[in-house]
Amino acid sequence: MLTRWTDFDRTFAALDLLRRRMEDSVFGRDFDGAVESWGGRDVAVNVFDHGGAFVVRAEVPGFADKDITVNLNQGVLTLAGERKVALPDGATAHRRERPSVKFSRAFALPKDIDAEHVTAELKLGVLTVTLPKKPESQPRQITVKVG
Repeated sequence: MLTRWTDFDRTFAALDLLRRRMEDSVFGRDFDGAVESWGGRDVAVNVFDHGGAFVVRAEVPGFADKDITVNLNQGVLTLAGERKVALPDGATAHRRERPSVKFSRAFALPKDIDAEHVTAELKLGVLTVTLPKKPESQPRQITVKVG
């Protein structure tokens, strides 16, 4: 019997996990060593509009800059990465809680992005992509004249 909100949360989480596994089996993705996301959740991403630019922040702990690719093509920003975790030479695994991981996320953005000035920075496990808008599409302040 369901008695608390946490019971509903657990039920929906289980249904979401079932849905993801069914989609993965239909689309041919697997659940062994390399997974689409880690810990059963996607890479956490926030997208902000700062007026003059869009800023995308993604949590990618344990990834090096060489492990991540950022692409912008026809208004679609794609973030992808792969972290490979190998055993040290001569070691055998006793416990592995940090698997090798692959992820890919895509976001549709307005086509008024100035692609020549897009920047990406990785700092403390957070990838920040700054996508400046073209000058003609940036918001302008219009002064009101009294007359």
